[in-house]
Amino acid sequence: MPGVFRVDLHVHTCLSPCADNGMVPTRIVARALETGLAAIGICDHNSAGNVAAVREAAGKNLRVLGGLEITTSEEAHILALFDGQEALERMERLVQDGLEGLNDPEAWGDQILVDSRDQPVGIEERLLAGASALSAEATVREIQALGGLAIASHVDRPAFSLAQQLGFIPPELPLDAVEPSFHFRGEKAPFRAFGFPLVSFSDAHFPEEIGRSRTLFQVEEPSVAALRLALRAGGGEW
Repeated sequence: MPGVFRVDLHVHTCLSPCADNGMVPTRIVARALETGLAAIGICDHNSAGNVAAVREAAGKNLRVLGGLEITTSEEAHILALFDGQEALERMERLVQDGLEGLNDPEAWGDQILVDSRDQPVGIEERLLAGASALSAEATVREIQALGGLAIASHVDRPAFSLAQQLGFIPPELPLDAVEPSFHFRGEKAPFRAFGFPLVSFSDAHFPEEIGRSRTLFQVEEPSVAALRLALRAGGGEW
């Protein structure tokens, strides 16, 4: 029987240069469970390097979907979420093949790789905050080809938003959903004109932000495959 699952599919870790260094696996999992979430999506900028660590920390207590927040060549942000590790890693390679430049921690922030016990295991040297070589159209089509969910991030924002960078969201773009910023939770009317299912997530960069906005789905399980079907049937509640 389907159940109702609270999900927050836009959570950063300490690998994202703009995220707090306290966004480590055990704190992320603890906060997610504290706020009643059944699933989270780990979506660092242009990298999935900490996904496995968060999954291991979660064990069977919390579903962790692997993802990335991809910066397209137009400098728009698109969430890519996957059930399988192989598809996630293939998408990561496609994105990172086009990244340029090295990170300057003083200018951009640290990019820390950690294990499931929150211990640092490395530093990502490439600048993850930059744009990939993939256009928005190519990004979405690659995500879909790999069986993932493609969600346009914070579509109301004046920067890094697909709607703002392109001036509109192409109706033929095969997005699964669009995500208004968390503070618009409950205000769907301004975004219905985009013509896509709507979701609301936290875009958490600090532990206390996890779950500040979430979407409820009635599905058999909070997997990418099940969530896609739910979105096509009308979406979730937020």
